[in-house]
Amino acid sequence: MSALTDPSLRKNGKQWHTPRAAFRPTRSLTSYTKRLSTQKSTTATKTKEREMKAEKEEERQKRITNIRERREKKAEKERFEKMAEKMHAKRVERVRRREKRNKLLKS
Repeated sequence: MSALTDPSLRKNGKQWHTPRAAFRPTRSLTSYTKRLSTQKSTTATKTKEREMKAEKEEERQKRITNIRERREKKAEKERFEKMAEKMHAKRVERVRRREKRNKLLKS
């Protein structure tokens, strides 16, 4: 049986390659309205995804700022406690009020 009569065998002898189908462009086969509707749906899903990602990132940033503020407050509290060991309570209060004023003026 030769390669010419058997359809499973290729003419050029490259039997290890899978036979390819002919190139037939399919772009113009779908109608413009159908393409437009699919494009609209994909843009809608992409905008929804972007919104969801932005919302998720916002939540993440809120958590991060909350943790950062909590750590800063804890460090400040420890610093004032250390200061209170060395100084009188009234002086520590004065220093705390002065730092609070300075912090408000800076922001």
